[in-house]
Amino acid sequence: MPLISRSWRTAAPFAAVALLALSACAPSVTINEATDANNPACAPMMVALPDSLADAKRRSTSSQATAAWGDPAAVLLRCGVQVPGPTTDRCVTVNGVDWVIKEGETSWTFTTYGRNPATELILEENKVPSDTVLTQISAAAAKIPSTGGCIGIDDVPTSTSAQ
Repeated sequence: MPLISRSWRTAAPFAAVALLALSACAPSVTINEATDANNPACAPMMVALPDSLADAKRRSTSSQATAAWGDPAAVLLRCGVQVPGPTTDRCVTVNGVDWVIKEGETSWTFTTYGRNPATELILEENKVPSDTVLTQISAAAAKIPSTGGCIGIDDVPTSTSAQ
């Protein structure tokens, strides 16, 4: 019996070091969850997210209804962000999903438009091609049903004045 006990005492530190080494290879990305992250409508989209985006591998995250790709993280996603209201910001449609675009100093933010809850996608500038990422992620974002979409100035009805 002493042999087993001594073997365990010798093996335990090596096992602990191995566990630390393995977990250090892929640390979780810390992302603050969105206000409506617990909305059940986020679940089908989160399950449908791809394992990689534009050659960036998916990583584990610290919060519900979030995702990240790349090491260091170049793409961040949060489901349950505030639904955008009418806006004059640029909007693009990719595979049937409308995205409102905002350019930051070092990143681009894309937010689904006409879907509740909304999904936010943040891309680090010059790290991954936005057109590739939006094409790859739109199928998952489409799992949240559309309630409307972007319209252009030509789509806005004009009133005619009585003569």
